[in-house]
Amino acid sequence: MSHEARLQSLGLELPAPPPAGGNYLPAVQVGKLLYLAGVICTAHGAMTHTGQVGREHTIATAAEGARVCALNVLANIRAATGSLDAVKRFVTVAGYVNAVSGFADSPAVINGASDLFVEVFGDAGRHARAAVAVAGLPKNSTVEIQVVVELV
Repeated sequence: MSHEARLQSLGLELPAPPPAGGNYLPAVQVGKLLYLAGVICTAHGAMTHTGQVGREHTIATAAEGARVCALNVLANIRAATGSLDAVKRFVTVAGYVNAVSGFADSPAVINGASDLFVEVFGDAGRHARAAVAVAGLPKNSTVEIQVVVELV
């Protein structure tokens, strides 16, 4: 099954690609690698998850925010390539979690994104990863995800 067909069979709909928040490109292709700029928790132009894990959010609600970020990543991939079927595999995911000092469960939050990539892409969605807690993110987003994919 193609990646686009799997996305549809899961009942997932991609948002419009989020606009760049500054002087950068949402995606840059170098050879067969597509580097995607970080995306935050937005849908339809509005923030979906703001605030810190351990204060305003639990691990579960923050993982939902990571899933929102993952859908934005997919929207940017489709915008850059024309189709999710252009993806051969996910290479790396860097996940940033806006969290209270001492928060040690960033991997559990970023699993919200990683799990979605595997749901849609199967083994091609598995990737190397970093999951880091930080003191703040743009627009007070709860999560930010940055991805590199290999294209066919």
